[in-house]
Amino acid sequence: MRNPTEIIPGIIFYSYLSTMRKEKVGFLGHNTLVLLVSGQFTLETANQKISMRRGEMLLIGKNQLGQITKTPLPDEDYETIVISLQEDVLRKIALEEQIEIQQKYAGPPNILIPANDFLQGYFQSVMPYVRNPEEKIPAAMGVLKVREGVKLLLHAMPGLRTFLFDFSEPYKIDLEKFMLSNFHFNLPVEKFAELTGRSLAGFKRDFKKSFGAPPRQWLQERRLVEARHLIEKKNRKASAIYLDLGFESLSHFSHSFKKRFGKAPSEWL
Repeated sequence: MRNPTEIIPGIIFYSYLSTMRKEKVGFLGHNTLVLLVSGQFTLETANQKISMRRGEMLLIGKNQLGQITKTPLPDEDYETIVISLQEDVLRKIALEEQIEIQQKYAGPPNILIPANDFLQGYFQSVMPYVRNPEEKIPAAMGVLKVREGVKLLLHAMPGLRTFLFDFSEPYKIDLEKFMLSNFHFNLPVEKFAELTGRSLAGFKRDFKKSFGAPPRQWLQERRLVEARHLIEKKNRKASAIYLDLGFESLSHFSHSFKKRFGKAPSEWL
């Protein structure tokens, strides 16, 4: 079974693991509601680290970079239900409910949701979909579950209106600070540009001013320098760090490392 398993395409997902897995999820494109059924879930972004246990819920904001660690606990496998709150559905809800947000959301990008009977009951109503993944459930049913979930979130925490219905584009942020915090994510330059609130041309121009090199060249160099530091100073193995530093394969990492420093990673130990 794939993890996560797509129960209703693009909307409801289910994840089950009996061994720990660390996922560098990269770009989180949609607001997402997560219920941890069992185990431990940890989300790390540049500005937040949030862990939760059985029965806890987390609302994850869109347009982020992050890493998720999924950990089974003693006598307790890892199990989550994930609801993707896609923007097109949220826009329809905003129109129907005549919700208009004037200001941009400025609060924390990830919010733990206090437990309540209504949201717990909501996730219980999702369980039949999860337990019967072979059933062909129409996408329209998934949209109805998203609508229900959003209304229950607003019932529990009315202040989430700005969080959920902020449809503004990412504003221009400090490019240098952002890249130094997020260089290890394996994303195309176009996505980095979007996340810093710039056109691709503007991003490349501002990047050259800040770092004195084109983005791809700087990213490769920064990742390799960090790899050398981890290998030399922290005694880390190449196989344990290459994914965390944005390389797609161990062979690509080893080849790039040797080309840059003259020796393979294993020769530095």
